[in-house]
Amino acid sequence: MAGKAWASPRAAAAVAAVLALAVTSLFVGVADLRPWHLLDGGPEGDAGRLLAVSRLPRTLAIVLTGMALGVVGLIMQMLSRNRFVEPSTAGTVEFAGLGILLATILAPAASLLTKMAVATLCALVGTAVFLRLLRAIPARSALVVPLVGLTLGGVVAAVCTFLAFRHDLLQSLGSWMNGDFSGVVRGRYELLWLVGALTVAAYVVADRFTVVGMGQELATNLGVDHGRVLALGLAIVSVTTAVTVVTVGAIPFLGLVVPNIAALIVGDNLRRSIPWVALLGAGMVLACDVVGRVVRQPYEIPVGTVVGVVGSVLFLYLLLRRPVPRVA
Repeated sequence: MAGKAWASPRAAAAVAAVLALAVTSLFVGVADLRPWHLLDGGPEGDAGRLLAVSRLPRTLAIVLTGMALGVVGLIMQMLSRNRFVEPSTAGTVEFAGLGILLATILAPAASLLTKMAVATLCALVGTAVFLRLLRAIPARSALVVPLVGLTLGGVVAAVCTFLAFRHDLLQSLGSWMNGDFSGVVRGRYELLWLVGALTVAAYVVADRFTVVGMGQELATNLGVDHGRVLALGLAIVSVTTAVTVVTVGAIPFLGLVVPNIAALIVGDNLRRSIPWVALLGAGMVLACDVVGRVVRQPYEIPVGTVVGVVGSVLFLYLLLRRPVPRVA
């Protein structure tokens, strides 16, 4: 079934569009780079070094980030049983930012891996707190769920702002909480391969996430260890969020709108949805990054800002296109 879906003209067109955006990303920027420039001097020439050191790492970072954030949004929607949930509407991003801030304040000389570990732990705690709050609400509208997450995230963001102000880190906090690929070069993006591996892992266990999303009682009756699969989902979400925030910053709404668009294309089957979500997530971030680079050349608009604008518009469309259901 999945093979037939990917052999369709629609899938082929989507793959071709993402590849075209990736190639475009390689040749858009302040420095003039054209394909024929690579013939002058080969890989060791100025054009070859620019491609290897800056443009190719940036494009790979964009693709890996878009794929991973789209998939973790889909996982969170499955675990919370709500289509309007993703790391930026569940407080996960804010908790990850809090972790980086605490690591910077308490251990200024800490390595990137240490900051990532602290951010992951805080993101894990924050996501668990969010899910625990949801269980405390007996009957809720689908809109109440993201409101709970946004409120939780707002409280944590206020704490982060206070701490950053007290320690003169407001500018650093602002850069962490707004995604930007302008600083990505070779040697400063490789952690993102970890989130690529986690995306593959999510696809492998997609069926278990689907069962867990049906509720603890049904999952137990079907022989699935609800607690273990839930913990795995939380770990994937937390590590992916922490790595992306540490490496390129936060990108809002991506994990919310991309899974919903994929659901309109292939339905609610998680295993069929994940490849589409990964593809659409990569394509959306690529497109937004290219727009951010060309609108005000030679300056850049951070991709987090562009995705935030586009994502908020798509979010409103998804919200208004049909009545909001109630969930038990």
